[in-house]
Amino acid sequence: MSENHQEINKEGLAVLSTFDENSPVFMMNYLNYKEEVLSTGKTGKETYKDYMKAAFPFFEKIAAEIIFKGKPITTIIGPTEEKLWDEVLIVKYANKNEFFKLMQFQEYPRELRVSALSDSRLIFCKL
Repeated sequence: MSENHQEINKEGLAVLSTFDENSPVFMMNYLNYKEEVLSTGKTGKETYKDYMKAAFPFFEKIAAEIIFKGKPITTIIGPTEEKLWDEVLIVKYANKNEFFKLMQFQEYPRELRVSALSDSRLIFCKL
């Protein structure tokens, strides 16, 4: 199994902070669910669904929307021996400030997200 990467990359945040304030920001979430979340007995997928329900009210407070959610099926270009993870989720934020607002909510259910995943990537994308 790969190393678990769920800590915030401060260098990545620095790059994002220099991005144009008037342009939309896209965050691609690449998700690898846990088989089982020991503290609840639920699957990682079930726990992530709980996280999404808990996170939704925060998304309603900012200018953000989920524009894609789906399961990777097969690699067309790239290493075919690597197992694809469970889900891809792309969130569009009106601008970088909306993403930073989300990060500042103290009550945001970060730990629920972390508990659902064996590994993840959050990748900043632009048009």
